[in-house]
Amino acid sequence: MISIARALLVAAAASLSATAAYAAASNMPTQYQPDPALKTESMSQLRARVSQACSVTQAKLQSGVSEASLNRSCDCYAGRTMRSLSTDELQAYRDTGVFNETARAKALTALDACKLPRPQI
Repeated sequence: MISIARALLVAAAASLSATAAYAAASNMPTQYQPDPALKTESMSQLRARVSQACSVTQAKLQSGVSEASLNRSCDCYAGRTMRSLSTDELQAYRDTGVFNETARAKALTALDACKLPRPQI
């Protein structure tokens, strides 16, 4: 009887730890709601949104660097990234507000090409 109880406790603990690990590894914040405007924005509006997000993120990564000084590099990044997305990747971005796995790989390549540091995940 004790061994059955132990087995159940071990199974429950393993299940809970796997669920916690999965949630911790998720790329999407748990309370995140994508902006509904993503569904109807033009490609140039999406590109501007990605460039602005880049400027904010890079300014935080590169302490002492202003967002304005990053405009050229982030425009490079946004342009390369958005041009490289497939129709499905673009739709996933419109639906979720974040790049999916394949789009994220393309975005990292664009960061490298535009000589911007990669954020630590």
